[in-house]
Amino acid sequence: MNGVPEIAPATDPRDVAFLRRCVELARAGLDAGDEPFGSLLVDASGAVRYEDRNRVAGGDETRHPEFEIARWAAEHLTPEERRRAVVYTSGEHCPMCSAAHAWVGLGRIVYATASAQLAQWRTEWGLAPGPVAALPINAVAPGIPVTGPAPELVDEVKELQRRLVERGA
Repeated sequence: MNGVPEIAPATDPRDVAFLRRCVELARAGLDAGDEPFGSLLVDASGAVRYEDRNRVAGGDETRHPEFEIARWAAEHLTPEERRRAVVYTSGEHCPMCSAAHAWVGLGRIVYATASAQLAQWRTEWGLAPGPVAALPINAVAPGIPVTGPAPELVDEVKELQRRLVERGA
């Protein structure tokens, strides 16, 4: 299939458990006045090595947790550790974060909701599209294995995004 991995839904119980933590981080971000996105970096042994949430409320729109994970991994993990790590995230990487992930050489990505879903919700709610195209990860970084979305978490993430819209952000 032209080197682009098939994308399967996230249904593995271990993946879903890590994604639940990402949704908790997203909720914490929203409760702190930020956008609801959260992410984890999990090493090959299954240990969470780094976690973060969006921190864009201060005006720096590059403060996505996936981008912070890439920076942290570049400083703290060997290239082999990065290749074997998995990034879990409440929302599919934006193009900026997909590129950072690929440049740093991180492994698989597992997401709870797809960028296309968020774009569709924004349209349903009468919002303008975001300033960056909602491209799938593999359109930016074609060699990265990707799994998602996680059907059982979609409604919960959609509700967090709806709350953000209600807040006027």
